[in-house]
Amino acid sequence: MSNATSPVTSAAAAPEVTVWSLEQTSPSDLRPAAAAADDVRIVRSVTPLPEFSRFLYTAVGGDIRWTDRLGLSYAQWQEILRRPGAETWVAYENGTPAGFIELDAQEGGVVEIAYFGLIPAFRGRRIGGHLLSYGAARAWDLAERHQGRAPTTRVWVHTCSDDGPHAMDNYLRRGFRLFDTRTERGSAVAPPGPWPGAFPSPAHDPAPGA
Repeated sequence: MSNATSPVTSAAAAPEVTVWSLEQTSPSDLRPAAAAADDVRIVRSVTPLPEFSRFLYTAVGGDIRWTDRLGLSYAQWQEILRRPGAETWVAYENGTPAGFIELDAQEGGVVEIAYFGLIPAFRGRRIGGHLLSYGAARAWDLAERHQGRAPTTRVWVHTCSDDGPHAMDNYLRRGFRLFDTRTERGSAVAPPGPWPGAFPSPAHDPAPGA
């Protein structure tokens, strides 16, 4: 979809999407994927920086209709990143950002995986399973890094039919269980990408659990 025209489509053109919610209720539910290659590292982005977070959000979500944060102001981005218990973990391959997972600490020891995904060029290379495994583990031990935070009792996430074709399989392979399914109207806002020509290399076919 080109963004050369108006950034907003008509409400009637907004597609319906199926939204699935999944959860883990014990650290033992997590089934980690195999570790990624040695040139992949996962690092917490400790300094709240809206410029960097917005880059990750648009680079990962540009082709899968992530639009809910596009209209946020700088101050609103700062507020999100500075929430108590909020964490962003970034996967790097040879020093280049490949994807991220954002954790949102909620009441009662609940942690939501608010966002998770890879930049298109890095999909299908067994990085996604490793990043999700690592991020879910960090959700379970999040209280250890935040004084006064109750131990995590539940980790949950939602995905939808706009996400990549392997997203649901990845969550199920990592031990998440489906607890809710619903259909809703998608966003009428045009996504920010993908940048023309920015697609996964055909040399890397998606692999199960990637």
